[in-house]
Amino acid sequence: MKQRTPIKGVLLALACLCVFKSAWADKSEATRMIAEIMEMTRYSEDYTGVSAIDSAVLEAMREIDRSAYVPKESRAFAFANRPLGIGHGQTISQPFIVALMTHLLNVQGTDTVLEIGTGSGYQTAVLAKLAAEVYTIEIVEALAKSAAALLQERGFANVSIRTGDGWFGWEEHSPFDKIMVTAVAPKLPPKLVDQIKVGGVMVLPVGEYDGYQELMLVKKVSDTDIEQRIVLPVRFVPMTGEAAQYD
Repeated sequence: MKQRTPIKGVLLALACLCVFKSAWADKSEATRMIAEIMEMTRYSEDYTGVSAIDSAVLEAMREIDRSAYVPKESRAFAFANRPLGIGHGQTISQPFIVALMTHLLNVQGTDTVLEIGTGSGYQTAVLAKLAAEVYTIEIVEALAKSAAALLQERGFANVSIRTGDGWFGWEEHSPFDKIMVTAVAPKLPPKLVDQIKVGGVMVLPVGEYDGYQELMLVKKVSDTDIEQRIVLPVRFVPMTGEAAQYD
């Protein structure tokens, strides 16, 4: 006699299949996003000097569900290669810029990283996938609280968030191996330069709030000397707080 499959087993199999299809759909969106990042990286190589984004960066971005870090009304565009508003006059950067800045930072698994401008927490999550510890500062209290809750919910135990003015950094935990700034500063923030380890790097946009801006890579070669390289023209929201007086 042919043995019949118990109904519970059928329901479980269907449930597993649905989860698999849902996960596959999410991954397919991420895969398209990664393909666009790779294409734009090749297109911009003459500017950036970067021919390919590090595979660890791309894998981190493939694994993170970007749709969780944007408002519900924008989730249809979550994986598009474009910036999206997250409220309070702030944005989540386009995936190519996230990938490029993270690649330039060259985050290692033993690194302690400082991020200025937590926003929704997406860039923070990418950094947390790669670094040992991430300290991140957000000047908008509502964003800091929502990002902290989301990152905790998603299991990022190596992230510390506080509300504050990123211009001054987070001196108690310095020096940092790497620093990333996700809002344009009118000049290099001196406190952040002080808080980079010798041999460490910082990537940030520098320029006019309503004018020309450039992505800059800064390497600290000694206690008193830095090297700077302009990467490409960019457009970021302004760094507020203390930074605004220098614009």
